Amino acid sequence: MKNKILLLIIIILIPLAVISFFNKETNFLTSQTKEKDSFVEKSTPIYVKLNQNGVLKNIELEEYLIGVVSAEMPASFQMEALKAQAVAARTYAYKKILNNLTLTGTTNDQAYITEKEMQKKWGKSFEQYYQKIKDAVQSTQNLIITYNNQPINAYYFSMSNGQTESALTVFQENSPYLVSVPSTWEQDNSGYIQTTEFTPKQICQLINQNCSTITYQTTYSDNNRLEKITINEVTYSGIEFRQLLQLRSTAIKISQTSSKIIITTEGYGHGVGMSQYGANGMAQDGKNYDEIIKYYYQGVEIQSINA
Repeated sequence: MKNKILLLIIIILIPLAVISFFNKETNFLTSQTKEKDSFVEKSTPIYVKLNQNGVLKNIELEEYLIGVVSAEMPASFQMEALKAQAVAARTYAYKKILNNLTLTGTTNDQAYITEKEMQKKWGKSFEQYYQKIKDAVQSTQNLIITYNNQPINAYYFSMSNGQTESALTVFQENSPYLVSVPSTWEQDNSGYIQTTEFTPKQICQLINQNCSTITYQTTYSDNNRLEKITINEVTYSGIEFRQLLQLRSTAIKISQTSSKIIITTEGYGHGVGMSQYGANGMAQDGKNYDEIIKYYYQGVEIQSINA
C-alpha cells in the first residue's frame, strides 16, 4: 500500500517539476528578449554632402544643423525661435538630400560655420551659445515640415517689411504653403530701415548702363515691395534691382534730389517663408516653435523623418 502511495506521489510531482522548469525557461527567454528589445538599434544616420570652400565633406545631419543654426540665426534669440529655425533648416537640407544634391554652406543654400568659427564669433560666450543651439537641434531631432506628406521648400529670411511675400511673386513658385502673411514683430529692430545715397552716375554703373543721368518709373506690389523699375527705358524686376545695388530688400522707396538718388529699404531678405526676427518676436510673445512654423508656412504639418 505504501509503495502505491509513493508511486502516486512521484507520478504527480514529476509533471509539476517539468512544468515549473519550462516556466522558468520561458521567463528567462522572455527576459532575454526584453533585454535585447531595450537595445533597439537606432535608425541609420543621415548625412549631408557639404561643399565648404571647395572641400567636400559628409556630415551627419544633426551635427550639420548646429553649424547652420549658429550661422543663420543669432544665438541670443529665444529658444522657440531657434527650434523653429532648426526644423526649417533640417527640412531644407533633407529635401536636398532626397534629391542627392550637395549643399554649399553659403547663403546660396544655407550658411554653415564650423565649431572653430563659432568660437571666433562668440568668444567667451561660446560654450553657452553652443549648448543652447545644440539643445534647440536635439529637442527637435528628426522633425521636418511637410505638406501633403512631402518635405516643403522651407525658405526663410531675416526680417520682413511688415508682410511676408508669396513664393509665386518672388520665385514664380506656386506653393500653397508659401503665401503672404502679416509679420509685424520686426519693426523695432535695429537695421529694419536702411537708407543709402547714390549719385546718378553710380547707379548707372551698377545697373550696367552708359549714362550720367537717370529717369525712372516704378511699380509696386500690394505688400509695398518693388515689382519692377524702368530706368532710362530699361526695365528691371525689383529682385534684379535689389541685387544690382546690393540692397537689403525689395521693400524699396526712392527719392531724388538735384544730385543724389536716395534709396530706403525696410526689412532684410527675399521675404518668402519664415521671418527670423518675426519668429523671435512670436517666441517673445509666448508662441512655441510649432505655432511659429505653422504661421509662416500655412497648412503644413510637422513630422518625423522616421515616421
